Amino acid sequence: MTFSSLFSRLRSCSKPICINLQRTSIFQRPQIPSSSLAEPVICSRKPSSNNSWIASLIPLAFAVSAGSLALHSHSLCLSDAPLFDPNSVKIGGKDSTNYVVKGYHREIPPQLIEELKAICQDNMTLDEDERYVHGKPQNSFHKAVNIPDVVVYPRSEEEVSKIVRSCNKHKVPIVPYGGATSIEGHTLSPNGGVCIDMTLMNRVKALHVEDMDVVVEPGIGWMELNEYLKPYGLFFPLDPGPGATIGGMCATRCSGSLAVRYGTMRDNVINLKVVLADGEVMRTASRARKSAAGYDLTRLMIGSEGTLGVITEITLRLQKLPQSSVVVMCNFPTIKDAADVAIATMHSGIQVSRVELLDEVQVRAINLANDKKLPEVPTLMFEFVGTEAYSREQTQIVQKIASQHHGSDFVFAEEPDEKKELWKIRKEALWACFAMEPNSEAMITDVCVPLSHLAELISRSKQELDASPLTCTVIAHAGDGNFHTIVLFDPTKKEQRREAERLNHFMVHTALSMEGFYAKINYQILSTKRLFEVTIHVKARSKDQVTLGHD
Repeated sequence: MTFSSLFSRLRSCSKPICINLQRTSIFQRPQIPSSSLAEPVICSRKPSSNNSWIASLIPLAFAVSAGSLALHSHSLCLSDAPLFDPNSVKIGGKDSTNYVVKGYHREIPPQLIEELKAICQDNMTLDEDERYVHGKPQNSFHKAVNIPDVVVYPRSEEEVSKIVRSCNKHKVPIVPYGGATSIEGHTLSPNGGVCIDMTLMNRVKALHVEDMDVVVEPGIGWMELNEYLKPYGLFFPLDPGPGATIGGMCATRCSGSLAVRYGTMRDNVINLKVVLADGEVMRTASRARKSAAGYDLTRLMIGSEGTLGVITEITLRLQKLPQSSVVVMCNFPTIKDAADVAIATMHSGIQVSRVELLDEVQVRAINLANDKKLPEVPTLMFEFVGTEAYSREQTQIVQKIASQHHGSDFVFAEEPDEKKELWKIRKEALWACFAMEPNSEAMITDVCVPLSHLAELISRSKQELDASPLTCTVIAHAGDGNFHTIVLFDPTKKEQRREAERLNHFMVHTALSMEGFYAKINYQILSTKRLFEVTIHVKARSKDQVTLGHD
């Protein structure tokens, strides 16, 4: 079947629903009351008598007339009127210091406000200050002119479903929201609409100790979750920035420093429950660890950034707390030496838990912000886990590798407080940069290349960064071939904005020339053609038969 004929069939069977394509952030970091934490249980559920289930929704926005492609990455609803005025939009994005988008704002229907009040009771607000906070991401230069028209705080999946269903009925955009620790503009509301703050959905619903998995609501933070799991000898291994929560970690497919050993979010989620754009609730899989039946709907949702639905429940794969761990820091004369050691360590076959690289500028920022006296040279931070003997054996091997690449000043930390302090200063690197340049904003770059190209990419980028008049730092997840730069600039000075954009473009194109990848948020893709949607409803009628159709 040709693509065009398949597209025509799908279009003819689609049913009108309002699809939220607003990028989400990581959900808000909550405070966990003791009453919200569940006791460990072993769940045994009887299979449903109805084997067919609505499994997923894949919204696509195409315009095939005159060869044009129409996508609106923030909100997409079936409506006779366009969602924005193309003449009023100002393009921006990850590589731009302009406003991301002016957007097209329509007044919220009074009927919707009344419906939301009936659903949420007192858990909603029209307060301008509260709406402003929810519409302006912290520690990010990405901005939008408009802010949410209303903020709601659902307490349950049922309330989320009702909220989304009402927004769909009135064709109003929705923005799932949480801690807003994302620095890439995921929580912007360029078209206003309803912000769904997941703060109050922060419970541990069930812990299955023998199965090593846990069922949680999206608002719980990964740090709070690990505190809860610690007495059971378990932990969740993903560790993005402080304040990140599980729902947003799924929505943004996060990784973190431990990804080199445990994988990214897609490798650590067993299943999800999601409210689709029409308010329908869907479970993506069972609690079984493996399945070859049908589409991998869990992976489809992970990383969709709120474009496919609102995540309301997550089942996570857990790990055993390691018996012992050692953190090692060592210094190098050049950043290429440090990157070469990271690559050599990975090639050695050592099961390293973390490999983080900091350049001398970032170390200087850490010293200033934390009153430290670390040597201001390129630095590698390793963590090794396992038995006490195995951890020390790994440490000796890496020390030998580092010495062959001019490594020196080795520091070893085995005490819990010492290790915690070292990783704390790494996690707070962004705030350290703001302390060094308090009147600046930060453009965060994010590129990743095959591991063999990492040293070359960092070296070439570092030459450009050092030659720039701007203050720039390098932080790398060196074991994954992934590195960030923090480019500090004064947003009121046009020449500094242009220089920040030039540096970002240089690193992006350099990474692409090395078969790499860069993270970029396409906030707006405009077209003069009318937008329309295709909805695919997937029905799994049995374990080994999947059909496309609609209700």
